[in-house]
Amino acid sequence: MSKENLLSIFTFTLAMCLFLNSAQADAETFEYRHTAGARYRILSVVKQSVFINRELSHSAETLNRIAVEVTGVKDGKGQHKAIFQSSERITYDSQDKNIGELSVFSWMREYESVFERDKRGYLTIDHAYYMPVVRNVPVFPSKDLKVGEKWNADAHEVHDFRDSFGIEQPYKIPFRAFYEYVGEREWKGKNYPAFSVNYNIESRPSPVRGRLYPVRISGTFKQLVFWDRAAGQERAYNEEFRITFEMSNRMIIEFRGTAEAEFVESEEMNKEKLLAEITEEIKRQNIPEVSVREVEEGISISLDDIKFYADLDKMLPGEQEKLDRIANILKRYPERDIIVSGHTALAGTADERTTLSQQRARTVADYLLTKNVRTADRMVIRGYGAERPIADNKTEEGMRKNRRVEITILEN
Repeated sequence: MSKENLLSIFTFTLAMCLFLNSAQADAETFEYRHTAGARYRILSVVKQSVFINRELSHSAETLNRIAVEVTGVKDGKGQHKAIFQSSERITYDSQDKNIGELSVFSWMREYESVFERDKRGYLTIDHAYYMPVVRNVPVFPSKDLKVGEKWNADAHEVHDFRDSFGIEQPYKIPFRAFYEYVGEREWKGKNYPAFSVNYNIESRPSPVRGRLYPVRISGTFKQLVFWDRAAGQERAYNEEFRITFEMSNRMIIEFRGTAEAEFVESEEMNKEKLLAEITEEIKRQNIPEVSVREVEEGISISLDDIKFYADLDKMLPGEQEKLDRIANILKRYPERDIIVSGHTALAGTADERTTLSQQRARTVADYLLTKNVRTADRMVIRGYGAERPIADNKTEEGMRKNRRVEITILEN
């Protein structure tokens, strides 16, 4: 079982968006309010250690980017469309204790989801969706809540065990969540209304079809949620967790860690304007073998035929000068995250192409980090191999064009 598969077991933790209906001196009424067309992002970092049979296997950081749009409102219920993207970096490996902290995050997986939420927080979602992981958290009673008041409600988690255990359906783990309204708490220098969410999992589930399946699941989760009245949605949350899976083959897999997340409004990108600006600047500087185009995710700067030593991830002399000029352009848009993706021609095996394209993307991203283009948590690498050709791989010219690295300035 690979480390990437293990990390995919417990990658996403999504706390639901919170909205405040009214603020009174001695009590508050919490309920969801939805506005059609509203868009926001959730950015979270999960730091966790993975133990196999009670011994530390590895530690990692997972970076989650979640883009949410309220597509409609009916009878007070909001229809939501969301895209969940996950990337990770290994920070400790028991087989290589000197691995250290890798510089940038590597792409893991993307999910789409559609769901409806009512005013109290209960979700309606098709059983086929894997995200959000945590569902019906938080939910609120239909009454004012005073500081110190507590409530509880049933909820559940849903996990993707396809790669790890061969379980093909979303795997549901029920629990009961316990809440307490704790009053004002500080987050990054500001005070926000806050409440705690705590729950324990203790389950001996029935067998399911798969290579492996859990026979016992136990865990504890402690979360503090911060609420932004002015924005009308959750501002942030932090969490401590510990969960253990005892598997059908007697393997014991345990995850211990922390999570932190922020909710931010999405500012719409003027793609046409940005495309024109970057195209003009590349033309003005006469940067060779660089093209710009609009893509679904944002604006992509393609380093066409970027030159590496054959079958290696080391750039040839002269390529760094090109990157220096690209770095100065990227610095003009500091509010946007970026993805650096590698692409190859159709040569070698699929696995070899994917690995090489990812390594070359990392080389470019690492260099951009040295130029302070972005911090490591705002840059992700992805290797596509030969999956996205832009020319015919049957010709030398086409293969040359397909060997490229693209830097995409993201809208969300």
